[in-house]
Order: sequence, then structure tokens, then C-alpha cells
Amino acid sequence: MKKLLHVLLLALLVGFLIGCSDSNDNADDDASNDETANEESASEEENGDDTAYPLTVTDATDNEVTLEEEPERIVSLMPSNTEITFALDQGDKVVGVTDNDTYPEEVSDIDSVGGMEFNVEAIIGLDPDVVLAHESLVASAQEAFEQLADADVDVFTVADATDVDTTYETIENIGQVVGAEEEAEQLVSDMQADFAELEEITSEVAEEDRQSVFFEISPSPEIFTAGQNTFLDELLQIINADNAAGDQEGWVEMDVEAIIELNPEVIISTYGSYVDDPIGEVTSRDGFADVDAVANERIYDVDSDTVSRPGPRLIDGAEEIAEAVYPELFDEE
Repeated sequence: MKKLLHVLLLALLVGFLIGCSDSNDNADDDASNDETANEESASEEENGDDTAYPLTVTDATDNEVTLEEEPERIVSLMPSNTEITFALDQGDKVVGVTDNDTYPEEVSDIDSVGGMEFNVEAIIGLDPDVVLAHESLVASAQEAFEQLADADVDVFTVADATDVDTTYETIENIGQVVGAEEEAEQLVSDMQADFAELEEITSEVAEEDRQSVFFEISPSPEIFTAGQNTFLDELLQIINADNAAGDQEGWVEMDVEAIIELNPEVIISTYGSYVDDPIGEVTSRDGFADVDAVANERIYDVDSDTVSRPGPRLIDGAEEIAEAVYPELFDEE
């Protein structure tokens, strides 16, 4: 009987020890799994992998686009889309651009899919994971977009930004699509800081010293300027200057007599890339000798792309305009 009790006690003791060992092993396994999960999470955060795929996004045409994986091959149908994609450090994914793309330099080595009328077959042949289209193309290229849809090519249409805030939104939208949300947030933050700094510098201009600026988007005989609700008008507001054509709306044509009557203190052209002497184009006009900008030799030409493309270089355009209008604020000691 005593032997039987000893055997039972021994069996219970062994079972207890085994149970403790299993419990410790399971605890070690759980701790190890938790550690692995934490390491993976930290790795994802470090690599900026903050976009989850499959990803469904709604574009500027209210069309839902679902991307199964992060795009590795991107075709851009608008220069501003291209500039944004490169600024997000995703330029190595761009396999197709348009004839109108000029920046950055790397675009010259990328296959072109045409101009405003793009080649659908060329796009399909590049086997893109996504095509970054543009709202301004929708009406004129509807048939082409339908052909891309029939070929199962994902097309995300970017909004036609006409102000700085909408530009920020397009940057964030493209960042989400191409898997660079953190980079997009940082880019927008940097642009906002740069614009704020520029506003602070030009806020020193007294009300009586604000300059009246007239933009020339095209030369004579068809002189177009920028009125309200344009990038150029907003950039003038940012730098504390007045738009001489501020009572106009959008992009408008103005005759020589109307410009003389406005008598702007500064004239800025944006057509120097295709007119040999943009300043001479202005000064040679009949009746312009008495215009303040001409009499005081305050005629300048700026890069059209930086002041019109809704992308990260808008701040460069704003700074170029500010330095032309208020050079005394930027003269280095």
C-alpha cells in the first residue's frame, strides 16, 4: 500500500513538473512571437511602408481605382504629375512621360507616349501598373481613357489644381497612389514652411510701397494675362504685391491700349523660352515708353513652368517673382 502511494505521488510530481516546463516554453514562444511582430512593425515604420495594398482610392472624376500592389511602373500624362512623382523619390518607377515633360533632366531618357493627344498603344506597351492622368484631359481624351479601361490599365486622374492648397492635395493624392504618403506629407510641410518664410520677408513692404505687377503669358499681338483665380494672382498675394489685371477673371487677352491705361510698375513675361528678346518685345510697342515699368526698366522674364505647373517648384516661381518685384528685400549684404 505504501509503495502504491509512493508511485502515485511520484506520478503527480512528474506531471506537475512537465506542466510547468510546457507553460514556460509557451510563454517563451509567445514572447518570441511578440518580439518578432514588434521588429516587423518597426521595420515597416523605418522603411516608410505606410500604405496598405490592395488600395482603393477615388480620383478627381469620382472614379474608384483599386491597386492590388504598390505600383512599380508608372506612366505620367502631365508634366506636373511627373515633377511631383520625382519629388516624392519615386522617379525610378516612371516608365512613360509626355513630349511636354522638361523637368527633371532624367525625363529626357524616359519613353514618351505623345503630347496632349497621347498614344494609347504606347501606354499599353509600357505595361504600367498605374497611369497618372489629369482632369484637364478628360473631356478631350475620353475615347483614349475608355481604351485604357478596356485594356485593364488602372488610370488615376489627378485634379486640375488652380491654387496652392489644391496643389498640396494633389501631392498627397499622388503620394498615396504610388506608396509614398510620408514623403508627400513631408513635401507639403516643406512647401508650406517655405511659403510662410517668403510671406514673412515680403510682409515688410509698406502699403504705399506695394508694387503693381502685370503678367504677360504670351507676346503681342495676342497678349494674355493672369487675372483672379490663377496661380500667378495667388503668388502675387503671397508676396504682398498687386495684380494690375486683378479685376479680370482667369486667363484673359488684353490689348495694348488697356495695358497702357493700367500703367503697371512692373511687367513680368513668361515666354522667354520661345521669344528671343522678351524685354524688347515689351519696350518696342508703340505708346509703352511712358508706362512706369518701361520708363523705370522694370521688365523681367521668369520661367513659365515654375509659376504655372501645380507642383513642388511653385515656391521657386514665387521666390523668382518676389526677387524681381522687391529686389531690395533679397539683396545680400
